Amino acid sequence: MLRPIVHLEARLQPTSTMRSDAVREALRAHLDANVASLECESRLDDGWQDVPLLRQHVAGVRVGECTTPSSIVSLAQTDVQIHIYQTAPDSSVEEFSAGLGDEEGEEQVVAASVLELPSESVEGVWESLIYGDDIKLRLLNYIATTLRFSDANVDLNVVAWNRLVLLHGPPGTGKTTLCRALAQKLAIRLSERYTHGKLVEINSHSLFSKWFSESGKLVQRLFSMVTEMVDDEDGFVVILIDEVESLTASRSASMGGSEPSDALRVVNALLTQLDKLKHRKNVLVLTTSNISEAIDNAFIDRADIKAYVGLPPPQAVYWILASCLSELMRVRLVEPLEMLDWRSAASLRQEGANVQSDGTALSASRSASLKLWDLSVLCEGTSGRTLRRLPILAHSRYLGGSGVTSCDAWLDAMHRAVTDSHGEMARTAKGSAN
Repeated sequence: MLRPIVHLEARLQPTSTMRSDAVREALRAHLDANVASLECESRLDDGWQDVPLLRQHVAGVRVGECTTPSSIVSLAQTDVQIHIYQTAPDSSVEEFSAGLGDEEGEEQVVAASVLELPSESVEGVWESLIYGDDIKLRLLNYIATTLRFSDANVDLNVVAWNRLVLLHGPPGTGKTTLCRALAQKLAIRLSERYTHGKLVEINSHSLFSKWFSESGKLVQRLFSMVTEMVDDEDGFVVILIDEVESLTASRSASMGGSEPSDALRVVNALLTQLDKLKHRKNVLVLTTSNISEAIDNAFIDRADIKAYVGLPPPQAVYWILASCLSELMRVRLVEPLEMLDWRSAASLRQEGANVQSDGTALSASRSASLKLWDLSVLCEGTSGRTLRRLPILAHSRYLGGSGVTSCDAWLDAMHRAVTDSHGEMARTAKGSAN
């Protein structure tokens, strides 16, 4: 019987030159001697700082997901995989162009940006993303499966996969951010297999040239540059195409005359390049779309995973807002307070309890958690992007000033800000209708 796997990620200090295997051995020895169980999806604070080597060279240790339903896992019954990584500085971003010719003065188009991974700019983003389903785990499992099949030399002509993912849904739901965070996570998890990672973000809109019929050539030139990166088999390359509908408009529309034929050339060029990349083990193509119905069927058919990323349900809204409050508590803008989890707050609300069973007032923690639960229900249908802006809107409009504010005051201010936002949207919709 296969034992469950739990992942530990240890981030090295920026100045550390210690070998990864030495850090891994020291951390494993500490776990074996001092830790009986681990809580999944949490920071590890169980005394590893007492080990001199770890204290000097490690910035933090995080427990990732586990292949078991339980959030607490026993080390004696689990295989622990330890990943050691060091982030690149924020400045390690490059841009490159895809020109239309070799002559001086030719049109140069900023076609993509390249970010070295793991990157400090994306650190911690994966943990901050909260969804109503298991999309993050499904993506990680998909990558693990493709690597396992590739290592086993499974014949692509018999068992097919294209190393292509399409995330679609309304704007503001975190599709692009999830892609960047996944690229970072893969660079960490595959650090023993690949010496470095790269995230290539393609500027879809820039690949349409003002010169008729040249857009297909721009796509070809861009992917020839990407192929050069993929040729380095010591690195893992993630290609991100945001708003992919810009490049993959349905060819039926083009052939029907409602779209320029240049768009048809772009779709054909992109599909050809993707078909070439699927044979490379060290590449993954992530795409996002707000208008999936506009995408060519041949592209959709090539996607191994087609995942809908919708607006967060109340449970996810609660988690997002709780994480915002936790961050404000960390920097002392909000008085520290232990918040209940979603299930406990929901149970408390279902009981209709505004006082304790003995008639005394609810604790500050329970009272604040109830307010947060009510706020999460009020915010249903709001995008994650908007939710994370809520604290700054609430503070600027209703709190202001400096110093530490009570959690209750913050929640009241956010509730008022949401009510105002709903009113503004209703007035905007009414104005548009008129």
